Amino acid sequence: MINISHLSKSYRKVKAVSDLSLDINNGEIMGLAGLNGAGKSTTIRAASGIIFPTAGKITINNFDIVKEKVLASKQVGWVPELPNFEPDAKPISLLKYYAGFYGIKSDDAEKTSIELMKEFDIYNYRNRKLKYYSQGMKKRFSLIAAMIGNPDNYLFDETLNGLDPNGVKEVRDLILNLKKQGKSILLSSHILSELQNVADRIAIVKNGSVIKILTREDLMHLGTDGVKIHVKNADKNVDNILSQFGEPTFDGTYYYIKTKDELDSAEINRQLVMSNYKVDYIGIENETLEEYFLNMVK
Repeated sequence: MINISHLSKSYRKVKAVSDLSLDINNGEIMGLAGLNGAGKSTTIRAASGIIFPTAGKITINNFDIVKEKVLASKQVGWVPELPNFEPDAKPISLLKYYAGFYGIKSDDAEKTSIELMKEFDIYNYRNRKLKYYSQGMKKRFSLIAAMIGNPDNYLFDETLNGLDPNGVKEVRDLILNLKKQGKSILLSSHILSELQNVADRIAIVKNGSVIKILTREDLMHLGTDGVKIHVKNADKNVDNILSQFGEPTFDGTYYYIKTKDELDSAEINRQLVMSNYKVDYIGIENETLEEYFLNMVK
């Protein structure tokens, strides 16, 4: 289990993360979505123990990542967005070194390393130095490095980025298999359709804070019909009226609200007109996760 409580991280005068809280349960995939600079990578790096929080607390299986760093780090596998390994290292030697951190014996570590390299289709390159690996191969190797100790928790930072369609499917299948094993997974990605495919919940991050958490039920309803509305003389009270029908979002021009059926659009229009608002557009629309996300983070 991964618990992030009131995390803040500042770099001089820049606050990268601000009072962010997330709980990722055993057997759960939590997606982390946000624009570049929203704080996704900083959150994951803090949870991995690579950087220390300015404020707040992070525990991995109840071990504090700051106060009990060694114990906490043994509970988690981290896959960075841009893997960076010792260029002259050979894969199996480096994996055995990582395995030693988890207390795995050399022979067992070598056996597991070979099995994982075969599984990720880079076994034929086992004697090649890592500086000769392509970016895609380094990404596969970083997955193996994260899994070598079989931890209970995983942090994936834009792991799908730069992979071809086959690679995306392989990583997706891997993540779903880890979930079946009861692992806790925090996955950041700008490929929102992939988050929608695998995540049990998606946390939307803006300016270093979580502004919305979507459940699986919420995700299932995305893409269903909603009502798009433009009100000429809109003010804050429009939100109060629309809130009777669901949770409205506003992109600066249009309001968007989920609705149970088409009849709601007529009732929404009636309520607005009765309150002396000028509705110059109201219609049934179809909203994707990407559209919802962009409306939220504007």
